[in-house]
Amino acid sequence: MTIVAYTAARRAWLLGEPDFRRLWLVGVIVFAVRWLEMLAVAVFAYQRTGSPFIVALLTMLRMLPMALFGALIGALAERIERRSALILVILSMLLSSLTLALLAWMDALEVWHVALASFVNGITWTTDNPVRRTMIGEAVGLERMSAAMSIDVGANNASRMLGPTLGGILLATFGIGGAFAVSVACYLLALMAALRVRHRNPVRLSAAASVLERMIEGVMLVRRDRRLVGTLVITVIYNTFGWPFTSMIPVIGQDNLSLGAVGIGLLASMDGVGAFCGAVLIALFAKPPVFARLYIGGVFVYLSLLPVFALASRPLLAGSVLLATGFANAGFSIMQATLVYLSAPPEMRSRIYGVLSVCIGVGLIGFIHLGLLAGLVGASWATAASGIEGIVLMLLTRRWWRALG
Repeated sequence: MTIVAYTAARRAWLLGEPDFRRLWLVGVIVFAVRWLEMLAVAVFAYQRTGSPFIVALLTMLRMLPMALFGALIGALAERIERRSALILVILSMLLSSLTLALLAWMDALEVWHVALASFVNGITWTTDNPVRRTMIGEAVGLERMSAAMSIDVGANNASRMLGPTLGGILLATFGIGGAFAVSVACYLLALMAALRVRHRNPVRLSAAASVLERMIEGVMLVRRDRRLVGTLVITVIYNTFGWPFTSMIPVIGQDNLSLGAVGIGLLASMDGVGAFCGAVLIALFAKPPVFARLYIGGVFVYLSLLPVFALASRPLLAGSVLLATGFANAGFSIMQATLVYLSAPPEMRSRIYGVLSVCIGVGLIGFIHLGLLAGLVGASWATAASGIEGIVLMLLTRRWWRALG
């Protein structure tokens, strides 16, 4: 059997694991709905307010809980039964979408409603690494974690093809109420999958004060491990100067490329197409010696492409650039979760994932920065400037991440 055939067989065997398959399915559905709602909410808010800053603010509100509660949730995740937590998380997202759908059907939906829902859903987003992905690691084992993350992140990136496209079609056809109604139906499917998960983790009962101690232990471990420091520094840069540009895609699509809701959805999905293809290649060919290079190189390429997308004058060119950013994003997103999991001691993985969530949440500064800059110089020039700033920061922080390899 060739190496490629063996690797592909190993990935297929992973999907034969019932708990991994169910946890993977939950992730696919939740991420697809997230992208669907983010696109629908962005278009809705921009049409209502005409403000790029408001559009960026809504995405920022999804990240704010990571910065505020990431370390706390990571510490708490070690003291709860994670399957029960996962079910509660899905239920909360379902109720949030149901409430927004009802408000939309009553013609009472306002921007502040979707802003509040964005913050609430951001809290549930914060749980994904310390709860669902930690459960995946426990279900498949250390040796198969990289393969599992390739499949999980690849499928989640594939959902970025479906989510924005479906969001644009639903918004154009049925309005924002229809988009949230589909979200509710999808969350019901995710809930059914979560209820069938058999994995249970031991619950560690301890005093409430120990939560703070666990948070501090997690932070101190990161400070002592140069690999974790490097991984998290790059995470902060990417989420501050790279990923925020996705909030400007609807603005650039409408103002620069003269696209409607469906066209904007298709444009936004190109990033997901590239990310899915990149994840497939990584799953088939990536070996541990190149993990760090994929992680670092992915961020450099991603940031370099932002000025190109921002100044593209035709939809075909803009879509092609987003396809390339997706490839770069696959290297970053898969290796981010994998490097953290492999570097952290088993008993502290939830805590370290909590610290990772905080670093992702710090990216809300990037949304504020990009939104304010877009209000001053326009979405295109603000996006281009953000990419250049990110590259400069990567070069200036090399001493912290060069230990990765």
